[in-house]
Order: sequence, then structure tokens, then C-alpha cells
Amino acid sequence: MSNIHKTAIIEKGAIIGENVTIGAYTTIGSQVVIGKGTTVGSHTVIEGKTTIGENNQIFSHAALGTIPQDLKFAGEEVELIIGNNNKIREFTLFNPGTQGGGNITRIGDNNLFMGYTHVAHDVIVGNHCVFANVATLAGHVEIGDFVVVGGLTPVHQFCKIGSHAMIAGGSVLTQDIPPFCLAEGNRAVLRGLNLNGLRRRFENRADIDAIKKAYKQIFESGNPIVEVAKEILENSTNEQVIEFAQFIINTKRGIPFTRK
Repeated sequence: MSNIHKTAIIEKGAIIGENVTIGAYTTIGSQVVIGKGTTVGSHTVIEGKTTIGENNQIFSHAALGTIPQDLKFAGEEVELIIGNNNKIREFTLFNPGTQGGGNITRIGDNNLFMGYTHVAHDVIVGNHCVFANVATLAGHVEIGDFVVVGGLTPVHQFCKIGSHAMIAGGSVLTQDIPPFCLAEGNRAVLRGLNLNGLRRRFENRADIDAIKKAYKQIFESGNPIVEVAKEILENSTNEQVIEFAQFIINTKRGIPFTRK
């Protein structure tokens, strides 16, 4: 049985799962689906075709599913999909997709979105990520798994951040950041590997050593990074190194690094 405050407004058509808690003065739109065990704080607005999974914690004054902040949006049917076990803190703003980006904004599982985080239209977020206060993801951004984005950091539209990467607080990100890397600055550039993160995630030291070797080959050899990445891809069987090299080869916005 769900616990819905008497002042909450649940529009006809909304689907509310078992053991859902909805706080005072919250508004839930007619196309919203909320999975079991999720809690929604007071004064929250959830609109549009928004699907929220199980056991999420949504804090007060969040706005989820409101129309995209895109002048090209013309009222077409778009969607916001949020997975399970996410923590979505106060005053966060998540927008659905747009027709030009596939119509869907998609959030994975076990992520933490701190206060005032913005997830814009057509963004894809993986699992186990942390977005500190006032991290802002512009339209069409793609984020891998186990990514950390520091506070007060904007990410430019169409940028991609690979899994296990970390972006320092107060950075301005305008290009792609490969998996396993650390980036910092305005404009953000690579500062090396996210070694602390790698040591937490990979028990096999050989995997970390292989990533370190690939990083040096690509960014410190002085040769064109895509050519080096292609050579590594042809000769490596390490799963992490293959992921790293493929990201370099496929980048559209380029990799921000300084040659030594």
C-alpha cells in the first residue's frame, strides 16, 4: 500500500506502484509511471511521459519530465526513463528527449544526482555515477558507468564521458573524455588517469597496468592519437584497453590533451 499525502495531486492515468511514498503538494502527471518502493518528496513536479523505476529517492522540489529546454521542441511525444535505486536530490531538473535526439532521455541505476543538477534533453547516463551540486549536462550528452562529475561543472552538448572517468569540480567540459581518465580545468584537459577510481573498481592490477601503458602510448608518443589507438586495438586482447582505444577512435568532438 502506498503512502500519498492528502495534498498531493495525482492525475488520472498515472500508475503508482506498491509502497510508494508521495509527499505534500507534489504533482504527478497522467502519463507518469512510478515503480514500487520509490519515495517522492514534497513540492515535486513529475510530468510528461516519465517512467521511474523501483526504490528511487526523489527529494523535494525536483522537476522531472518537464518539456525540453530546446526551441525546436514542437510538442511531439517524448520520454524520460529513470532506472532503479537512484538518489535525486533537491531542485534537480531532468528533461525528456527531443525528436532530433531519439525522443528519450535515459538514466540508469544507482546514480546520485546532488542538488541543482540538470539533465537536459536526450542525455544518456549509465550506472553508479555521481553528479555533484550544480553539475549540468547539456543536450545529447552521453555518460558511461562509474563516472564522477564535480560540482559547478557544465558539460557541453554532444560530449561523451567514458566509464570510470572523473571530471574535477569547477571544470568546463567541451570535448570528449575517454574512459578511466581524469580531466580538470576551464577548458578541461586530461590530467592523467583516474587511478584511485581504477583501484577501487579493478582487483586485477594487470588491467590497471595495461590501461596505464595504453594511455602513455596514445598521449605521450607524439604520434596521431587515432592512429596509435587503432594499432593498440589490433594488438590488444585486454577488455579495458579495447574499450579505451575504441573510444579514442570514435570520438566526434576530440580529446582535450596537451602534448608533452
